[in-house]
Amino acid sequence: MGLATMTLVGLIATGSAAVGGALALVNTAIGLTLYVIYERIWAGISWGRNG
Repeated sequence: MGLATMTLVGLIATGSAAVGGALALVNTAIGLTLYVIYERIWAGISWGRNG
């Protein structure tokens, strides 16, 4: 759903479905990468944990 929405937004913004699709894929890749990095950093923080 997110890829389709982002592709549509890109299509409306640029007038090109190919560019809209590329924007959607890049956005998804960046979001996933940042999520994984964030979770790895957060998993390494022991503040507030008991035990």
